[in-house]
Amino acid sequence: MKRSLLDPNCPIGATINIIGGKWKILILFSLNQGTKRFSELRREMPSVTQRMLTNQLRELENDKIISRKVYAEVPPKVEYALTDIGKTLAPVFDALRKWGQCYVRKMASANPKP
Repeated sequence: MKRSLLDPNCPIGATINIIGGKWKILILFSLNQGTKRFSELRREMPSVTQRMLTNQLRELENDKIISRKVYAEVPPKVEYALTDIGKTLAPVFDALRKWGQCYVRKMASANPKP
């Protein structure tokens, strides 16, 4: 019997359940470049609401893809970083970036501006 691709026991389903959605992939791509504070992530994604960013960060933390470090100072300082398992996504981001560059070039050559 075939499993659904969205079944959490299916490799694709598990991946989509963890990194799927509009903001998670962007959050992870950003953290792939280094540790960031909440405000830095917000600046890089101005369209995301504070609530949505908070929810997405919590989900990624619960899935052990990112870590959250809170510093005991006023005002509170919180940093987010990829965990060891999160860092294994680096080749995926590299492949997506390369594919995107190729796509943008092909679309630009297929639709030259007048």
